Amino acid sequence: QVQLVESGGGLVQAGGSLRLSCAASGRTSSSYSMGWFRQAPGKERDFVAAVSWTGDSTYYADSVKGRFTISRDSAKNTVYLQMNSLKPEDTAVYYCGAAVHPSHFSGSYSYWGQGTQVTVSS
Repeated sequence: QVQLVESGGGLVQAGGSLRLSCAASGRTSSSYSMGWFRQAPGKERDFVAAVSWTGDSTYYADSVKGRFTISRDSAKNTVYLQMNSLKPEDTAVYYCGAAVHPSHFSGSYSYWGQGTQVTVSS
């Protein structure tokens, strides 16, 4: 069993930055690849970024490439999402998930956190 807890969301103006954190716990949590997804009201949960369990490989949605950076600190068992140049369309609940392999597909993730709200004002 893996437990995930997100933090770092909030309200920010367009052009601003936020850093989300996802703290993982559980016996095998460090061996999972991790991903960030987001879900706006009335929409599906969309892929944002993923990182392999080694941290060597990262993947991004086209909509955030060049603005967001995913990273992980294995010593702290924490994954981060640094979000820069935020836009109103980035407003959503952001979720982190754990999967055996990095994936754009939400169904590949076995564990999810409770989510953290990000609101970008124009």
